[in-house]
Formats: sequence, structure tokens, C-alpha cells
Amino acid sequence: MDYGIFSMPLHHPSREWRTVLEEDREMMILADKLGYSEAWIGEHVASTAEPIVSPLMFLASVAAQTKSIRFGTGVVNLPHHHPALLAGEVAMLDQLSDGRVMLGIGPGSLRSDAELFGDHDGGRRARMMMESIDTMIKLWTEDPPYKFDTEFWPVSMSKSLLLEYGVGKPGKPLQKPHPPIAITLRSPQSASAELAAQRGWIPISGNFVPSSHIAGHWPGYAAVRDKLNLPADPSIWRVARSIVITETDEEAREYVHREDGGMRFYFTYLFTLASIRGQDNVTLTDESRAQIAEKVEDALENMVISGSAQTVLDKLIALRDEIGHFGTLLATGHDWDDAVLWKSALRRLAEDVMPRFSQHADADLASRRAAE
Repeated sequence: MDYGIFSMPLHHPSREWRTVLEEDREMMILADKLGYSEAWIGEHVASTAEPIVSPLMFLASVAAQTKSIRFGTGVVNLPHHHPALLAGEVAMLDQLSDGRVMLGIGPGSLRSDAELFGDHDGGRRARMMMESIDTMIKLWTEDPPYKFDTEFWPVSMSKSLLLEYGVGKPGKPLQKPHPPIAITLRSPQSASAELAAQRGWIPISGNFVPSSHIAGHWPGYAAVRDKLNLPADPSIWRVARSIVITETDEEAREYVHREDGGMRFYFTYLFTLASIRGQDNVTLTDESRAQIAEKVEDALENMVISGSAQTVLDKLIALRDEIGHFGTLLATGHDWDDAVLWKSALRRLAEDVMPRFSQHADADLASRRAAE
């Protein structure tokens, strides 16, 4: 079993932008040194709490300082980009990183981004996402001339071709036919899981949903693959969880439940945004704040895997027993409000937990297959 990082990232907006960017870069470089197989970085424009405006630019900044870790966008919000430009940027990063790029995509869910770009309607953004990725794949896999008569971004490249000079021919990614494509999953009966199965994309189960929801993700994916007479290999499935490893269970619990801590702010931010989704105006009443606080307490208790290395190992085994086999565990990259703790947690996961968890998962999977 592999292990990686999935980071929105999310920081308290009072923190200096330059500082948190450097901490996020340090996290990536350390993860590479510790043998993490991949790291996914998110994108938002209109929120200083989620300060990665361009995951591709951010990932390019660490490409030369890392050796083997694969770079994932988690996710690029396709409606906010012209597909021709984005296809070129992804191809360029794939070349710069020696073919280490994975492209996580989404329609965009942050309401401030949607308002900024004028894309309020969720159904419209979903159509834009599909048109965009289809155009990008064509640009990566086909040669000009191009003539794509589409709804949102018609693309034409036929009158300016000087191919002997390279003019009119976009650059291609190093990976063929193109970098792997991924999509995140949230709801228990996820439409995204069905889409990923139909298109052969990587499914990533989010860390901010209950494990009971995650338990439905792979069966939904596998059922669609079965209808299409296509194989369904759970080794491509990524599962993200918030993981805090300390010397003792008590130390971990104290950190996770701190009133002014990063973990509490993380879930408060997410549940606050969820509570105002679909509203014309942002309003938070005392009642809604109390409901958010209750959800946060539940998340800290049930959506965070924390404790000593042995306790975390036991909880990961229990998680896998509940949801089934998956190929890569993605530890959430959180704000380094305690940098010493988080650096240690990254190391403990790599050195003290994952070797034993991988051994357990591999042995259990081999036993189940032998019994079939």
C-alpha cells in the first residue's frame, strides 16, 4: 500500500501568505524525502484561508527539489480556466517534473470563486468541466488542425499553421497518452464515483466526510465498471484522512481538540461554507453557529485518526475493515500551527505506521484472493 498527502491547503487567514506557502513547500519536500508516493494540492482564488491560487505554479516551485514524489492537483477548478491554456500548463509541468503529474479536476465549489468568475450555476459548471477536460485530452492526443465546436470554449487552429517551425502545434505532456486524471468523492452514493468509473479516472475519497460515506464509494465505482465489462482494481483508489500521530494518545487528543487549534478551524471553515451553500447572501445566525460547532465536535472525534503510532495503526486497520481495500492512504496536509508536531507526525506515519499497515493490508488482500 502506498501513502501520500492531500492538502487543500487550509490556513488561518491571519497568517502571513508568504509563511504558509513556504511551510507547504517544506511539507512537500519532506514528504518526498520520507518516501511518500504522491502529494495533491488544491486551488482557490478568492479565499486567503486557501492560499494556493495556482497548484501548477506551486508544484513547479518544488519540482527540482524533489526526486520521486508524484504531483497531483487536488483539484483544478476547470470552469475558471481556458482549456487550451491549462492543457499547455499541465503538459509543461509534466515535462519539467519528468512525468510526475496527476491532474485532479473539479467544477469548483467555493462560492466566492464562482461569484468572482461569474459561474454561479452548478449544473453549468459541471458541463464546463466536462467540455474542458475533453478539449484538453484532444489537444494532448491529437495533432492540428483543430476545430472543436463546443458550448463554452470553441477551439480552432487551422489558419496559422507553420508546423515545420512548430507554430500552431501545442506542446504535449511527457506521459502518454496524457497524465492520469482524478476526481474527488464526497456523498455516499457519489455521482463522481460513477463518472470516474466510466472515464477510467482515479477516485479520491475526501477526508472531511464520514467513513460510512466512504464505504459506498468503491462499490459504486466497481458496479459501473462491471456493467461496462471493465476491470475494477481497488489499488487505484485513494482514501484521504486527517492523521495526527504523537508520542501518546493524550497528547494527540489535546492537540486535536484545542479551542484555538488548526484542526478546529479547519472543520469550522468547511462546515461554515457548507451551511451557506445555495444562499443568495452570506448570513450566520446564532443557531447556525451552534449547529456548526456541534458538527465540528463530531468531526474532531470521528473524522480524525489520532493517537500514538500503535493507536493510529489500529484505527487505520479498523477503517480498512469498514470500507474495504484501497491502494493509497492520503494523509491530510494541515496548517503547521505546531510545526514540530506535524513534521514528527509525517515521519511517524512513514516510518512507524505505514510499514506495518501495508504488511497487514497486503497479507489480508492475498488471503481474501486465495479464498475466492
